[in-house]
Amino acid sequence: MMFKVVAVGGTFDELHRGHKVLLTTAFKYGENVWIGLCTDDFAKKLRKNHEIAPYESRADEIKKFLKELGVYERAKIIPLSDPYGPAATSPEMEAIVVSRETEARAREINAVRMKNGLKPLEIIVIDMVPAEDNIPISTTRIRRGEIDREGKLLRK
Repeated sequence: MMFKVVAVGGTFDELHRGHKVLLTTAFKYGENVWIGLCTDDFAKKLRKNHEIAPYESRADEIKKFLKELGVYERAKIIPLSDPYGPAATSPEMEAIVVSRETEARAREINAVRMKNGLKPLEIIVIDMVPAEDNIPISTTRIRRGEIDREGKLLRK
């Protein structure tokens, strides 16, 4: 562990293997992990092309996974109602874990932090987790019935 507080954020709908790698990585680097979880209103604004499970059920799935991982006591789930959340304003936060896909957002957060007189976050980037067909696992693909949460192909 290298950092006191590490941030991670997302919608975390259909908690899949990619999400689990992201969360596991955050706990590998952070003593404590603040998980920004998109509120229902914010998730709607993101205009995903599919339904999104309600906030409470997404939070419950994350809690269940963190308990299985044995890190639940080190986590704090925070409702996210904008793209930056506490990562832009919290002096306690030292690092952020993002997927290659959201790396640009982490850079924006650091620009906001600098404007606010805060140290930039260390950005830890993970690669997207591929499904069996080498295309990244995504909630959209799961909701379409192409793959399961582990990335196994469901239809040929």
